[in-house]
Amino acid sequence: MRCSGAAGRSQSAPLPTCELALYLAVTVGFHLYSFYQVFKVSRIYEKDLDSEFGFEKGFFIWGFKKDPTDFEWSFWTEWVKKLLLWTLLGHVIISQVTNAFFPKFRTWLLMIYGMLACFITVGYKGLAVILLHLLISFAVAQLRVPALSWLCSVLLLYSLQMDSLGKIQKHWYETENEYFLLLFCLALCNLRYTSFCVEYCWHRVCPQRCCMSFCWLLAYVFYYPIFHNGPIICYDDFNNQMRRTETSVPKTDLVCLLLGAVRIFFWWWLTESMLHFMYIHAIQHQETILESASYWTLGGLGFAHTLFFYLKYLLLYGIPSIIMCLDGIKPPRLPRCTSSLYSFTGTWREFDVGLHRWLVRYIYVPLGGSRHGLLRMMFSSAMAFSFVCYWHGGHSFMLNWAAMNWVGVMLENVLKMICAVSPTQEIIGRFLSTRMQRRAHGALGSVATTLLILSNLVFLCGNEVGKIYWNRTFIQGWPWTPIAVLGYFYCYTQVGIEYDRIKK
Repeated sequence: MRCSGAAGRSQSAPLPTCELALYLAVTVGFHLYSFYQVFKVSRIYEKDLDSEFGFEKGFFIWGFKKDPTDFEWSFWTEWVKKLLLWTLLGHVIISQVTNAFFPKFRTWLLMIYGMLACFITVGYKGLAVILLHLLISFAVAQLRVPALSWLCSVLLLYSLQMDSLGKIQKHWYETENEYFLLLFCLALCNLRYTSFCVEYCWHRVCPQRCCMSFCWLLAYVFYYPIFHNGPIICYDDFNNQMRRTETSVPKTDLVCLLLGAVRIFFWWWLTESMLHFMYIHAIQHQETILESASYWTLGGLGFAHTLFFYLKYLLLYGIPSIIMCLDGIKPPRLPRCTSSLYSFTGTWREFDVGLHRWLVRYIYVPLGGSRHGLLRMMFSSAMAFSFVCYWHGGHSFMLNWAAMNWVGVMLENVLKMICAVSPTQEIIGRFLSTRMQRRAHGALGSVATTLLILSNLVFLCGNEVGKIYWNRTFIQGWPWTPIAVLGYFYCYTQVGIEYDRIKK
């Protein structure tokens, strides 16, 4: 939902250069100084944390060990080194060869390669489970009832959380990481076959012959660059773009490819550097450190967690995006930097663009969205957030995170609705200049950003860390710490608003 009326004018109003320079200096200065405080704390507790978590020996930053306690980063780094780099390279070779010699059969050859790569990575039993999920969902889709396809997808997603099935599947593999790879692949496949089956129920899947439709389901699900970790692309986008590549061979832009590779290397280097300089993931498990750390350190830890999450997904989505561009498929935009986001709505729209479009297309709009009044919009949004929570495992901290985000998005949208009506616009225009409207927007944004950062910490670190931040900031530090935090986030928000203004 775009800003309109007074809110839109407040965003487009430029502020004096000296004022913006002050906001930028405060924002950057806080980031750097708070990161320095985290670095100092990491050095102080390095031996204690190392003895408990077993840090790894640094391999490119002399004198510092590496914090390996972020499971997701360690998991994917290990798999990329072990196998995924080679299977992705194989896809690139197959894609380029078929572009040159067999463009009409390219979709099906890539499908076959994707199934072969799946067999190599998760084994024949894992491949059989994925095919079973596809067959069940496709069979239900033949009834052409979207609600039944959704029910089927939710039940198949529930099967991933069943302990009895999990124990059986774990026995298939020698290590837990192999089982988790299958689990992650099944979760991503769930989004894709749900997309296909709902489109099928809407009669938007062509050709209509059942066997060919199932082949397109296989081609979509087993498109290898996005098979293991995304980004999410809806079936209609995938189908339209793949069909275009059959008639017009995509050209490879070597300059863009080289620049993309350089960016990937830089993001990887920055991510690894954070793990060597700041032990944020090990510290999050130490409540005594969090409860005794200075407010500068707490702030640095919060920002470092969100920044690390951003860099991690730049890489996890960036590598597949480059390969998709080589294939002639336009990927969703890469995540926007978390240090330029200042609202719940903007975060959901700009961070994971593919997932946002998926939720809007298959949950929010079909349930009514904003077209049928406030209550329908609240219900549609609640269902979208409920699905995201359930898809991530439905843990208590995920439920709290989803609830905080839903409340944040609803309050922002209600406020935009109020500001969009004529009487409110007249009152605002009469008493506030456009610059003062922007400053008021920044003040409201500071509250949203504070709660947004807190919700992200719950998502990334769990309920206990979120409670510590809440208690130390809003209870123990009352009233001066909340005032200082809101003052800082006011500067932070103005920088984000200026970024959006320039981008337009």
